[in-house]
Amino acid sequence: MLTNRIIACLDVKGGRVVKGTSFVNLRDSGDPVLLAERYEEQGADEIVFLDIAATDEDRGTLLDLVRRTAERLFIPLTVGGGMRTVDDIASALRAGADKTAINSAAVRYPALLTNAARRFGSQCVVASIDALRTGASWEVYVNGGRQPTGLDAIEWAERCAELGAGEILLTSIDRDGARSGYDIELVSRVVGAVSIPVVASGGAGSAADVVDAFVRGGADAALLAGVLHDATTSIESVKAELRAANIPVRATRAASAAAAA
Repeated sequence: MLTNRIIACLDVKGGRVVKGTSFVNLRDSGDPVLLAERYEEQGADEIVFLDIAATDEDRGTLLDLVRRTAERLFIPLTVGGGMRTVDDIASALRAGADKTAINSAAVRYPALLTNAARRFGSQCVVASIDALRTGASWEVYVNGGRQPTGLDAIEWAERCAELGAGEILLTSIDRDGARSGYDIELVSRVVGAVSIPVVASGGAGSAADVVDAFVRGGADAALLAGVLHDATTSIESVKAELRAANIPVRATRAASAAAAA
């Protein structure tokens, strides 16, 4: 049986992990290397490292920081931010990333998804979609949620899958940092439109929200950030609640050690 993944997200700016609300009012949350280690120890199945200022500052990803983070991890690492070319993706993979998240560049140059999938395999290519609700639909935004594109998020997710992306990282801008729960309607609409895994992002406030993302949204994975950074909850407690709801998840390191004792 496939297990649902819990992913810890590190939004990085100026070499530090930051977190805000709807992509603004950012506050410092700590050192990315130390936090990545902590979340792996707690039982995270993957880490997502997003250099959120790279595109806006017209530069590449902070590869030295990616390298130092990857060196300390045994779980998969996804890296995003500043991925404009196949060579950028290759550099991130050489620095230790297992997957790369592509957002703004995919909108501007959709063939980048196809070219990357052909060169590295679709399992390395994550289409990152930041969506803002506009009435009954959702619009794709780029440049860290600052620039509207006119693209419908559901249609764009379908297109990304057709172009070769192996996974969708779907973030609700409205819910980001609000801790009011994931946008379940958005998640379920994208899940129903594509045949590749969908990661729900934006809005986690409790373990119950994660249960919702899996049960009602149909997500394959749930991403958490602020609630972990300020210790509102932990990955261990989230997984405990998921198991109580009969949702299959991988055992945390602490649970595995206890079972072996």
